[in-house]
Amino acid sequence: MSGAIRGVRVLDLSRVLAGPLCAQMLADHGAQVIKVEAPAGDETRRWGPPFADEAETTSAYYQGLNRNKSNIVLDLRTQPAREVLYDLIARADVVVENFKAGTMQGWGLGYESRLARDFPRLVYCRITGYGVDGPLGGLPGYDAALQAYGGLMSLNGERDGEPLRVGVPIVDITAAHQAFAGVLLALLERAGSGRGQLVDVTLFDAVLSILHPHAATYLQSGEVPERTGAAHPTVAPYQVFRTAGPGRLFVAAASDAQFAALTGVLGRPHLADDPRFRRNRDRVGHRVELLAELEPVFLAHDAGDLAVRLAARGVPASPVHDIDAALSAPHTLHRAMVVRDGAYRGVGVPIKLSRSAPVPPRAPAAAGADTYRVLAELGCSAERIAALGRSGAFGAAGAVTDRDG
Repeated sequence: MSGAIRGVRVLDLSRVLAGPLCAQMLADHGAQVIKVEAPAGDETRRWGPPFADEAETTSAYYQGLNRNKSNIVLDLRTQPAREVLYDLIARADVVVENFKAGTMQGWGLGYESRLARDFPRLVYCRITGYGVDGPLGGLPGYDAALQAYGGLMSLNGERDGEPLRVGVPIVDITAAHQAFAGVLLALLERAGSGRGQLVDVTLFDAVLSILHPHAATYLQSGEVPERTGAAHPTVAPYQVFRTAGPGRLFVAAASDAQFAALTGVLGRPHLADDPRFRRNRDRVGHRVELLAELEPVFLAHDAGDLAVRLAARGVPASPVHDIDAALSAPHTLHRAMVVRDGAYRGVGVPIKLSRSAPVPPRAPAAAGADTYRVLAELGCSAERIAALGRSGAFGAAGAVTDRDG
């Protein structure tokens, strides 16, 4: 069977990253997702190069977040478009939105003030930067700004260097996964109660939720954690080492047995019996001395060969791959973590279920590609759709790109 949540209808009103990724994950598992874009389009369509088309209307960034969705264009600044939106919400099981706080309320479509009453079974997922109330409520949220405010940036980088942004939009991605889980929790609860509810996800909560173990360390000891580069703050050795040639090798000897195996492979078994390095707490306390012993030895080995030998002894280790090596690795292909639909290629579905496979990938649609079909299925006549176009509901051009499709 394809799609664990097939039959669930999702209205994706979101843009940029967290909301679209949440909706894409729901679509990957069978939900019928309709993405609503403004006439100008989701701004990530223009976040390139590279682009998927010569007209530069669909960036690779956009492609990575919007597969398996139908697409319609509505200018929600107009009343006719908001009336269509209301009708679409009436048919939905789930709404995902990340508008600026108060936007839906200003359109007369607030969840608490109207939608919860009109559609008591609706699961409404609201993703914001900081929430809608409190000292920072209503402020816009951007991934890097939340990395800074939430303390994550202070932990990333070398000890004697500057704080660094994590190289992926990890706060947005975390919020997307939390929204995905929240929606599924609400749908599960609805199966028993018959009632929907608000799923309230913020980037602020998301960044604080991923500070382990640093937050736990601070809450227990009161000591402010410091940057440690690629090293682990409470485990040693657990970091990147230079090797022969240009390669780098990450090694995680997280137990005393793994440390003994590591020193054996490196030809320095006596280090495991050295009182300075016998236990993990000893190694952490003598980290400088430990690295002085290990770093010259790693320089005599090839990263790939050493990784294989360490793995055979139960020591987690890996060459530091670039994106090309990671996405073309045989195991990546074995796990179906690159998917295709014609010219489209995307990262695969990480959640595997034994009976309910994800749906086949479908490339992201052009803006407005499904407007006519979706509205016709909503019960709109050709005359009404034409009138909506004349009213500006689809933008100034009034275009419906799929009328003959």
